Amino acid sequence: MNFSEVFKQTNQLCKVSPDGKYLATCVQYRLVVRDVSTLQILQLYTCLDQVSHMEWSSDSLFILCAMYNRGLVQVWSLEQPDWHCKIDEGSIGLVSSRWSPDGRHILNTTEFHLRVTVWSLCTKAVSYIKYPKACQKGIDFSRDGRYMALAERRDCKDYVCVFVCDDWHLLRHFETETQDLAGLEWSPNGCVLAVWDSCLEYKVLLYSLDGRLLSTYSAYEWSLGVKSVSWSPSSQFLAIGSYDEKVRILNHITWKKITQFEHPAIIDNTKATVYKEAEKRPGVGSDEMPLHNITMGATLFNTQSKYEICPLPVQIPVVKPDPDRASPKIGISVLAFSSDSRYLATKNDNMATAVWVWDMQKMSLEAVLEQTSAVRCFQWDPLRPRLALCAGNTKLYLWSPGGCVSVQVPTEGGFQVQSLNWHCSGDSLILLGKEQLCLCYMDTDQEDK
Repeated sequence: MNFSEVFKQTNQLCKVSPDGKYLATCVQYRLVVRDVSTLQILQLYTCLDQVSHMEWSSDSLFILCAMYNRGLVQVWSLEQPDWHCKIDEGSIGLVSSRWSPDGRHILNTTEFHLRVTVWSLCTKAVSYIKYPKACQKGIDFSRDGRYMALAERRDCKDYVCVFVCDDWHLLRHFETETQDLAGLEWSPNGCVLAVWDSCLEYKVLLYSLDGRLLSTYSAYEWSLGVKSVSWSPSSQFLAIGSYDEKVRILNHITWKKITQFEHPAIIDNTKATVYKEAEKRPGVGSDEMPLHNITMGATLFNTQSKYEICPLPVQIPVVKPDPDRASPKIGISVLAFSSDSRYLATKNDNMATAVWVWDMQKMSLEAVLEQTSAVRCFQWDPLRPRLALCAGNTKLYLWSPGGCVSVQVPTEGGFQVQSLNWHCSGDSLILLGKEQLCLCYMDTDQEDK
């Protein structure tokens, strides 16, 4: 495993192009595009203000930079650096901007969710979509890029609009059986649309492409409900995380619950492996570290750590949530399936230091990773069953079915990893600090042996 030098970034705006060749980062009002393999700067663009959001087009030819404070979007071309496009939403404002799947249209959501404006880069044509709902996930595109589902709110009722992305004509418009729709998401195969209600009512609805209600699922009533929803890449499972600290798995044939995963404070499941991070500080002036090495830099004094396998039963630290707070720190906030749908990783908010890994073939707990700090982010390798996580410190953690490893990030000044993203090849990771980033290169050849 090797690490690059450290580069500057702002607001964690750092993304690899979909084709995996380029790395775009924002440093205040500048957009820097680097070659991923050499990290040499290829293009440098200057925006009109500090960038709030940055996104690659699907074909890796254009980059969108949104400046929400000014209601502006600028688009830059990689092939023609002199070409650029500026979209000004004016006094109506801007709260969200994103590409359509074809990479030639931009969807801007105005302040107060008054409308979504669809701008064409090719024809400069403008289309308007009224009544978009302000919710957790109100727009989703099917994986093949053909359809867009949009949550709509009018006359105090929730609706879903399905648009064809080729020409933006309305394909279906139907009312949903929700009190306050919170989000929607297409299954990876594009056959089913999952719609879920706000946390005040536990309800998940499954619709076909033509708007037929296929199934409704509700686990309980009169208590805080759904907190997170995720499809498996195979479209066979729908995982629903809720405030009662459980994950329920629905199957794609009957849409009934096939199992539920609980997150108990005491783990006594004999089949699961519990990895606990154990820290040790290097002793200054001891036999392990001669005095003449003390000047080697800050990285020498960072706390080292390794994983230890704990004998069962194991007590997981639990933080009692404040009942007076609006969003209590309890329940399953993150669900992530591995690329082969074999494993599911979960995080229970009142057990902030633990990540749970479930085996979807055996439908059982595979492993628990207990960190010394609260877990900030975790993400699966896009090609292999390998999970990377960070906890806001100077270390990177990796889990695979073979075991666990803790790796010190060897940068000067104590680079603290706040977030991470895999490269699409799975050969490298982008590690993001508060104002810096570095790349971590995996020695995949050695690992495959």
